[in-house]
Amino acid sequence: MLISMTGFGRGEAKDLGYHFLVEIKSVNHRFQETVIKMPRAFFSFEDAIRHIIQDKVKRGRIEVYINIKEIEERKRKVKVDKDLALSYDYSLKELAQSLNTTYHTDIFHLVSLPEVLSVKEEETEAETLWPVLEQAIKLALSQLGAMRLQEGQRLERDLRNRIAILQELAQNLADRAPLVAIEYQKRLKEKLKDLLEDVEIDESRIAIEVALLADKASIDEEVVRLKSHLEEFTQTLSSSEPVGRKLDFLVQEMNREINTVGSKANDLEITKLVIAGKSELEKIREQIQNIE
Repeated sequence: MLISMTGFGRGEAKDLGYHFLVEIKSVNHRFQETVIKMPRAFFSFEDAIRHIIQDKVKRGRIEVYINIKEIEERKRKVKVDKDLALSYDYSLKELAQSLNTTYHTDIFHLVSLPEVLSVKEEETEAETLWPVLEQAIKLALSQLGAMRLQEGQRLERDLRNRIAILQELAQNLADRAPLVAIEYQKRLKEKLKDLLEDVEIDESRIAIEVALLADKASIDEEVVRLKSHLEEFTQTLSSSEPVGRKLDFLVQEMNREINTVGSKANDLEITKLVIAGKSELEKIREQIQNIE
């Protein structure tokens, strides 16, 4: 079961007077990298957010966007600076005595003086909002995972089709290989016959030349290894673990075998098969760059 590294998820949660909107986007990356963008007041949650994401996403570049809005007015409190009010009162009494006038404490007048009364909104502790944010993150991750899985299934179907093409191509290489020496022997005889005309051809000498060519141009080992890599690739597609790196390694090995076949075989039909094989491998290589 393949999982793509490309996907998008969105999650929302509302409670305690706040609305949390979390969007998570993932793209292919060699390793696991998480980038989180959120209000500064919630930076203390960064490690917890990374832990949740890394538990679900093993490979890829993950971009997390967290938007927070207040949807209810905060409760407000009136704060009285008693010390300042008493200081005002004491100073006014002293002033009245200095002016030889009467002063009576008036509480309503005192509270109207600067900074005696202040109105403050109640602050919500960030820690109390974590369960709400966590819910939004998990919803976004669920959507992201579903999309990555769906895209992974599409990639798997495409890869299995291309591997089937390569398996047929490998068999064609195996079927063609024995004919290379036979056709070379035939061409060699015809060429010698044209050059030497009535001179008798030394069949033993021709057999030696053909044997040398057959040994030099033999692609049996490469074809066997190519088939083995193809079988391993097919089995790996069914793994429940992240397999992107292993598939990439297998493609490199298959490409190496096909290149060797192309350099050894002096045959037009094999060359055509090699070109077709390299084309399919390049398409596979591009596809697996998106696999976790």
